[in-house]
Amino acid sequence: LSSNYLDILGSQKLSGHIRVSGAKNSSLVLMVAALLTDSSVFLSNVPLLSDVESMSKILLSMGLKLRRNQNQLEIITSGLSLFSKNLSCEVFHELRASFFCIGPLLARFGEVKIPLPGGCRIGARPIDEHIQGLRALGAIVETKNEYVVAKTISPQKRLIGARIKFNCKSVGATETILMAATLAQGTTILENAAQEPEIQDLAMMLNEMGAKIQGAGTSQIKIEGVDHLNGCSYTVMPDRIEAGTFLVAAAITRSPLTLSPVIPEHLETVILKLQECGCLIECKGDTLRIIPRKNLQAVDIITSPFPGFPTDLQAPFMALMATVKGISKIEETVFEDRMQHLREFQRMGAKILLDGNTAYVIGTNNLKATSITGGDLRSCAAMVLVSLAANGTSVVRGLEYLDRGYEDFAGKLNAVGANISKVYSIPLASDECD
Repeated sequence: LSSNYLDILGSQKLSGHIRVSGAKNSSLVLMVAALLTDSSVFLSNVPLLSDVESMSKILLSMGLKLRRNQNQLEIITSGLSLFSKNLSCEVFHELRASFFCIGPLLARFGEVKIPLPGGCRIGARPIDEHIQGLRALGAIVETKNEYVVAKTISPQKRLIGARIKFNCKSVGATETILMAATLAQGTTILENAAQEPEIQDLAMMLNEMGAKIQGAGTSQIKIEGVDHLNGCSYTVMPDRIEAGTFLVAAAITRSPLTLSPVIPEHLETVILKLQECGCLIECKGDTLRIIPRKNLQAVDIITSPFPGFPTDLQAPFMALMATVKGISKIEETVFEDRMQHLREFQRMGAKILLDGNTAYVIGTNNLKATSITGGDLRSCAAMVLVSLAANGTSVVRGLEYLDRGYEDFAGKLNAVGANISKVYSIPLASDECD
């Protein structure tokens, strides 16, 4: 793990404009969707993230070629080999989104052997829904050692359209089955589908490639299978979670900030909660301006799938609630192990009581700087935010998580007035003598 860390001077006011990068979670699944075609896919607005690098390694391991120029990415799929013999477990374990590859590969080739995925440790995120969906489309799917092996049962080696009802609103499973169904024979109906904007982004790109998808963004999606998909050029939507994180940065420092580009409808519940606690938010086109009042009030949140309050902003929002007047109740309903940041906040003087997956936060204006460590992507971002509000200079570790999901996070904050230094630690060489 990285031993680099951030030095963050607290109590600095922010002011200015932050450019919001392309969406991490969209970028990853759009890169995978390129596997559905034998033509090139050009993606714009792809963020510079370690997760995108990990996905790039996975695609390269399958024989694809990638050309990258800053936020532009060309994916050349003509060299895609029947990779199933030698896929490296190690690169797949770096990234949970690696498992999305199973749907497109099975749909195109009729068989696939893929390593089990990895990702942040924030509780159980089973792949059962993905597997049940693929079985419903006419595949035999088995788990053997570290791999999932899947094969179509149709003599034509094609998946067959079906009506599939998900047991829970799983974003990953919806995306996996959506991609697989684009090349299936017949019509597929997905019920109780996840409604996240990333699914709408995926469906829009697939339709550009020649797919026939209706209803993405609602709980029922209809996919009419086609024989072949083409390449396309597509721009990744702005990252709603990054935008939400910077809105919280403005609120926690009681500073005005302007953000663009954003899609305000993707942030409705977040905007409502920030308004409820005392922030003025102005929306003009793809630009948001937030002006927090000095005396913000506690508000309660319950995380839930879109269009509810996003679980990915629970930790940043808890950081904010630790600095406002009153007692807030924060309930996590999506992941069962997503309160890892709580103890680190307490070390800074935050008053938080935990009861199961519900935290009660008693606000204070007296957080003290210390050394804290993020244990997953979003908690690490929250560590940076809480340090912006603390008195003194904090040390934040766990940057390997932060770099997975935020492009130049410290740089963007420094550009609007934060005082954050990245310190590069050189690990000591181990002593070879006994």
